[in-house]
Amino acid sequence: MRYMNPSSHNMSTGTLITIIVLTFFTLVFAGLSVWALVNYLDQKDNVDQKVTRAVATAEKEQADKLEAEFVEREKEPFVGFSGPGDYGTLSFRYPKTWNVYIEDDGSTSDGFLAYFSPGSVPTTKSEDSRYALRAAVVNESYEDVLGEFERRIEEGELKSSTVKAANKQTGTRLDGLFSDDLRGSAVLFKIRDKTAVVRTDANTFLEDFNELIKTINFVQ
Repeated sequence: MRYMNPSSHNMSTGTLITIIVLTFFTLVFAGLSVWALVNYLDQKDNVDQKVTRAVATAEKEQADKLEAEFVEREKEPFVGFSGPGDYGTLSFRYPKTWNVYIEDDGSTSDGFLAYFSPGSVPTTKSEDSRYALRAAVVNESYEDVLGEFERRIEEGELKSSTVKAANKQTGTRLDGLFSDDLRGSAVLFKIRDKTAVVRTDANTFLEDFNELIKTINFVQ
């Protein structure tokens, strides 16, 4: 032992330090690798969930679109409606999926009144009933009928504008609140000494209503 070369001890110490350093960096690298793997798996899981949600949303949107297209196709072709000749033969075209109930056929002095609705037509005996369309010809002057809405027009609850029928006759369109709990749209036209009132009770049917009023015709 006395004859041992001193540099051998130095080499052993250097080797030990090297091993320690390498071990440290190996552990650090291993830790970083584990962290990266965990982070990757977590991100992958999040991405998979997002992809799943996106696919589900896209599928629902496509299904909703196809259903809406089917509903619109079912409305075609529109069918024609015509009222009694004594009341100007009021006519228009409406979706074939709507049913009609004629409450007053014009045979009395009460005038003409018909209700339209998809499926079953709600009872006409309840003020809470709502309809896709009400079509009436009343034995009142155009000015008197329009005057019934004057207060709501002045107070801004109803918006008044000009509208034209298919026969180029000018009338009045009203949009807004017709009562405290009924919002809709209506058009009024003068037919001789009478007034035609065609109205929808809900904005749900507004698109159909807008198309329908383009086809309104009557004998003046």
